[in-house]
Amino acid sequence: MGAFRIKDAADLLGVSDDTVRRWADGGRIPTTRDASGRLVIDGVVLARFAEEMGSGGSGTPNRVVVSESVRNRCLVTRVVRDTVMAQVEIQSGPHRFVSLLSREAADDLGLEPGVLAVAAVKATNVSVEIPRGR
Repeated sequence: MGAFRIKDAADLLGVSDDTVRRWADGGRIPTTRDASGRLVIDGVVLARFAEEMGSGGSGTPNRVVVSESVRNRCLVTRVVRDTVMAQVEIQSGPHRFVSLLSREAADDLGLEPGVLAVAAVKATNVSVEIPRGR
């Protein structure tokens, strides 16, 4: 799985870069360094943290949301596969989406916890796609 720079993680979590740095410095979210020496967060770790934030866990920031645009930035947090279908859960800020798609489609997209995805939502349908350059 990939790793996310602090700014990208902050965008996905709907918080500031400084907030993510404080969480990292305080040990709430583990970080490593990439080949360039920048702090990064493992995709699977970020997915678990986003899931916890979205469910009102200890990661939830104390703020009242007045308005927010999630701009389809989503992180895959869970994938359950059987022989025919897959249930994919994605988190975008405090919002959790669940999509049912064929196992073949989930496999072709490489959907796993920590993968960056795009959600196209129309009425009660959620379509999961992978953005260019992931």
